[in-house]
Amino acid sequence: MSILSDTDRPSNLTVDTGPDGRRRVLVRILSGSEDPITSADADLIERGARRALDQRIPLICELAANGPAAHEELAVTFALGGAAKALSDCSGRVPTIGVLQGDAVAGPALLLGIMDHVIVVDGSHAFVSGPAMVNAFTGVETDRTELGGSGALTVQAGLASFTAPTLEDAETMIDDLLAILPSSSESVAPITPSSDPTDRDTTAAGELLPNTPTGAYDVRHVIQEVADDGWFLEVRERFATNLVTGFVTFGGITSGVVANQPMSIAGTLDIPSSQKGGRFVAFCDAFNIPLVTFVDTSGFYPGKDLEWRGMIRYGAQLAFAYARATVPRINVTLRKSYGGAYIVMDSKNMGNDFAFAWPSAEIAVMGAKGAVEILHRRADESERAELEAAYEERLLNPYIAAQRGSVDAVITPAQTRAEICGALHLLSSKREILPERRHDNTPL
Repeated sequence: MSILSDTDRPSNLTVDTGPDGRRRVLVRILSGSEDPITSADADLIERGARRALDQRIPLICELAANGPAAHEELAVTFALGGAAKALSDCSGRVPTIGVLQGDAVAGPALLLGIMDHVIVVDGSHAFVSGPAMVNAFTGVETDRTELGGSGALTVQAGLASFTAPTLEDAETMIDDLLAILPSSSESVAPITPSSDPTDRDTTAAGELLPNTPTGAYDVRHVIQEVADDGWFLEVRERFATNLVTGFVTFGGITSGVVANQPMSIAGTLDIPSSQKGGRFVAFCDAFNIPLVTFVDTSGFYPGKDLEWRGMIRYGAQLAFAYARATVPRINVTLRKSYGGAYIVMDSKNMGNDFAFAWPSAEIAVMGAKGAVEILHRRADESERAELEAAYEERLLNPYIAAQRGSVDAVITPAQTRAEICGALHLLSSKREILPERRHDNTPL
């Protein structure tokens, strides 16, 4: 796929065919970093979005433009509003991918925020208010790179789904992503051929867990061990690293994966990870992509600042995204699953289709130490040790949860890939009839 052209005005709209033989709309707004975006540019984005929606094919929009052209006064503002409306109409109906190659300021930056996935090329910048405006209003000195460089957009802001060293690398990423996605919400993702047996033994996945219940490990290695050919396309890799999201295939079926990451704040959930997970789950649900959730979390990360910033609302976003999802949903508890985090990580009562647990799983309101501290405050140290051991033996195992119906089967790590592939095959014809309503009211 070629995005760049040698025309004097590098802005155009084409319908191209990717390496997979499927069509997609390409919109290119490649003004220089000092050039403002014009109403004609914004109209081009709107027309591209409308064409993608009409033809039910993905939209790719490469953007490099400064703020709105001042000489056009309100004309460009009106046009940017039309572009935003068209992109919003595409949401959940055709995949939209933005490529930031250069600068995007104010209105153009907001357009990127509407798109499903954004690839940021190194050296690019995006922000709603630039360094001069920040300094004038807040007195804080900053520069373009610190405020909205590719690092800030990837780590702090979470705008970037992917980063690329060059535009050519970004093009390859687009091809890889679209190859596993459906063209629209009215179709399903293509089957990806794989010679990896669906019943392959995955004992090695269990061996990745440390011997101690608090030891850290990289959950991405578990994902790669059970996925087809070890392939995993991680989304927003450096943002909210305590939650891992990305795409894999199981038996050739494109699937979205959500997993707690014990290597980052012990896999607990906070505001950024809840937003990251909720957005990803909603995308998969919109485009008929099954969800596989790997759980290992002791709960929500505690803190006054988090509570004041709205941990309740943001935690609810993740719960809400799972609860309304109608695609096939499989849950695998690897180790810990406690309290409120158990609920929001696609628990059985949230409506998942299959809930599996490894023998190492601990499903409970809280861990033994916390429970004993609450229930037996006056016990001495030796008594607490005995009580904790008894609590762990009696309650911290997956069999109690299985008896109560919140776990469908306790499986060994060796069976994990086979069980997931079998469940996805069984659920391939799953359909849910949604109640009539204008739309839901997401807890934003």
